[in-house]
This record gives sequence, structure tokens and C-alpha cells, in this order.
Amino acid sequence: MNILKRLRFITNFLFSPIHQQTKSRMTNIILFGPPGSGKGTQAQLLVERFGLLHISTGDLFRYEIGNKTPLGIEAKSYIDRGALVPDSVTIGMLKNKMDASPEVKGIIFDGYPRTIPQAAALDNLLSERGSAVHAIIALEVEEEEIVKRLLDRGKTSGRTDDNNEEVIRHRIQVYHNETSPVFNYYDEKGKGFKVAGMGSIEDIASRLAGVMHSIDK
Repeated sequence: MNILKRLRFITNFLFSPIHQQTKSRMTNIILFGPPGSGKGTQAQLLVERFGLLHISTGDLFRYEIGNKTPLGIEAKSYIDRGALVPDSVTIGMLKNKMDASPEVKGIIFDGYPRTIPQAAALDNLLSERGSAVHAIIALEVEEEEIVKRLLDRGKTSGRTDDNNEEVIRHRIQVYHNETSPVFNYYDEKGKGFKVAGMGSIEDIASRLAGVMHSIDK
């Protein structure tokens, strides 16, 4: 797709009737996708189209630790000694981020939660605010396609974990092992959606928009 067609797609994507219908309701989703699935690109399109706040726990940790906040200092104390950061610290960071953005139309939780206790804690946090997780969406990409994408990315990314096929396949397995229980947790509540992550950026974005439209009814 050339640049002109891509710009036309993005314009139509942002100002479509679905977008206008969705703006009036706060919609919270969890977005999962294996490494190389294009999750970051799709999350940004959802942010632009639906007015959502994108929350990545990796970004949260970097911000809190980099700015030496009380939670950041506490998190770093665990990380420095090789211990897991307690869920209460992560939830505290999420709460701070949400408090700083009260006017958003909803939230994309990027790859979080990854355990059932984290999911329960997130549910409690949102319930306190009169809200909830409305959907968990998993981007599905064939393993061979992921390996191909990451090896191609490794030629320019400079990331050592993008250059080793064995490491890439291990990362994919870890992703599935971590996300399956959480997906099932929400799927049992009728909130689980799987979206094909193969095809063009535009095709995948349209599929995700369809899910957003269905959960906003």
C-alpha cells in the first residue's frame, strides 16, 4: 500500500462511525500478542481511534524508577536483589497512571495482567472506580511467521534476542504459557476474543475495530 492510500486508510479509520459510537463509553481492554505480532503498532492505532490510554507495565517501571518515585524506589530494591516485584507495587503504579489521566475513554492494558492474582487485583482496582475489564484480545500469529519477522527485525534492531531462532521460539513458548491462564480467566466470563494477527496492518486494525464495536454495544 503506497503512502497516499495508507494516509487515507488511517483517516477513515480514525473518523469512522464506529469511532464516533465508541467515544461515549469508557472501554478497558487487555491486549496480548506474542513478540513480533505487531501489538505495539495496533495498540497505537487503537489509542488514536478510540481515545484510549495505553498502559505498558514496562514503561511504568521505567518511569517510576527513572523518576525515583516511592514506588519506583521500592520496585528497584526488589529488582536489584533479583526478587520479584510484589503485585501491590505494580498495582500502585497502575493506579498512579490512571489517576493522572482521568478523562480518557478507556485503557489498553498492554500484556498485563500475566497471572490470575494480577487479574483479580486489576479487577478490584477497576471495580473501585465503577469500571471493569471489558475484553481480553489476543493477537494470533503463526509461530513460523513470528520467527521470520523477528529474525528479519534482528538484522536492524540490534537486539540479540531477535537474532537467535532458539531464543525466539523459547520467548513464544513463555508467552503462551503465561497468557493462557489469564485469557481463560476472562474467557470464562465471556470476555475473551482472539484476532488473527496475519495480514496487513490495516486488515488487523479492522478486525480489532470490529471487536471494539462488539463490546461497546
